[in-house]
Amino acid sequence: MLMVKRREVQSSVKDERLVEMRRDQMIKGAVALFKQKGFHRTTTREIARESGFSIGTLYEYIRTKEDVLYLVCDRIYDEVRGQLHGMNLNAGTVSNLAIGIAHYFKVVDEMQDEVLVMYQEAKSLSKDALPYVLKKELEMVKMFETLVQKCVEQGELQMDEEQVHLLAQNIFVQGQMWGFRRWALHHVYTIDEYIERQTKLLLTGIEGYKTAAYKGE
Repeated sequence: MLMVKRREVQSSVKDERLVEMRRDQMIKGAVALFKQKGFHRTTTREIARESGFSIGTLYEYIRTKEDVLYLVCDRIYDEVRGQLHGMNLNAGTVSNLAIGIAHYFKVVDEMQDEVLVMYQEAKSLSKDALPYVLKKELEMVKMFETLVQKCVEQGELQMDEEQVHLLAQNIFVQGQMWGFRRWALHHVYTIDEYIERQTKLLLTGIEGYKTAAYKGE
């Protein structure tokens, strides 16, 4: 599986638990501001105030405002990775693939503000940070490719390599759509209904798909 080396955000604080706690506060404060005002119109002083500490304390945990945006991105991908790594990626069943899709969609639902901000403001990342973010996306897509490919190997799905890749990309995008379009979608679907319908659309659209293998019907 493709793995991306973590991009270090420097901190003068050595207590890792304190760093994690403060950065969690920082992410929540920054996301609220970025969503309301945008990245460029938000100051580090405002982020510090929204996070509940001074500007001096803020700079003990980051170096630039851009670092906060990077941390937002990293948190999203870590959550998805954590959910999928808790599964049996080698099961090779369509029902297992459906569980993976549900886990991913639920992460997007729980972090919809972060997802929205990340995609709106990713263009503001530095030239060294943006490639990292894009590679992290590819890493997530690769997780779904692994799940789909195992289904092919077990005879649950009949797809070639290009179709496997395209299905993985579609899964990724349809999950993100709940974050982008939730303002319209939530009037029609709950997150569970959205997951059920999207999973059926994704899986029953595959040529040669064995309908009986999908236990969600």
